[in-house]
Amino acid sequence: MDSAVPATGFLYWVGASTVTYLLLRLSYSLFRAVRVWGVGNEGVGPWLGAWAVVTGGTDGIGKSYAEELAKRGMKVVLISRSQDKLNQVSSEITEKFKVETKTIAVDFTSEDIYDKIKTALAGLEIGILVNNVGMSYEYPEYFLEIPDLDNTIKKLISINILSVCKMTRLVLPGMLERSKGVILNISSASGMHPVPLLTIYSASKAFVDFFSQCLHEEYKSKGIFVQSVLPYFVATKLAKIRKPTLDKPSPETFVESAIKTVGLQSRTTGYMIHSLMGLINSNLPRWIYFKITMGFNKSLRARYLKKAKKN
Repeated sequence: MDSAVPATGFLYWVGASTVTYLLLRLSYSLFRAVRVWGVGNEGVGPWLGAWAVVTGGTDGIGKSYAEELAKRGMKVVLISRSQDKLNQVSSEITEKFKVETKTIAVDFTSEDIYDKIKTALAGLEIGILVNNVGMSYEYPEYFLEIPDLDNTIKKLISINILSVCKMTRLVLPGMLERSKGVILNISSASGMHPVPLLTIYSASKAFVDFFSQCLHEEYKSKGIFVQSVLPYFVATKLAKIRKPTLDKPSPETFVESAIKTVGLQSRTTGYMIHSLMGLINSNLPRWIYFKITMGFNKSLRARYLKKAKKN
């Protein structure tokens, strides 16, 4: 009986220590949540450098980043495919925010565009790079049944992967010379967890996420902050969502939230509701996650094919 007393005491302290540890973790998590989603960080602006460069800057999230950075007093370089759209968005930003803009019309499906971009950016003090340009599937599909598969592979890799590496290669040296700068790489929640029927897209966005995390660790001691942004659905043309909802915010709402995480989170969903969604998905058993994801994407695929057949 006497030996049971020390054992009981030991178990008591193990239990007390475990509870204390869990309470401290919960308290820290709540503190971080309030710091990120309640207070945020306003340390983004022209003090990082006069210019911000935004790829895919004429629509959706890219356009909203361009507008938000212009609102904060930064001059903006818009890079996209259509010169007409570039001119329109450039004029809107200049008129609304009274800042200088530049445009570069290139097609990111091509690999021979980066000398042109380098020449156009020469001499600019670039404080922020937003690698936003991206491409997804027309609809969820099995890998071998993707229409024009070889061309789709090339396009997705060129736009979603190559552009991020090449644009970073062009802009990062200037940031290092000044020991300050921010690179925002727009990945996707599809890069956080594998998404079957969007296989190439999901894998390409996972590359962006890993690339960002590695780059941040390599250069954070040199004054460079690299952020991987992993949103769930945002009401954009790319997502084919027209009407914003609480869990599918407008690009403006999303960017207003996401930009406040710069300097606080090197890896972020950018939006509090998306953060909660990510927490749930991360804790689902893997087989349940894949069952839900496959079921959802198969239903989207069936709906698209049925509609296409009618037309």
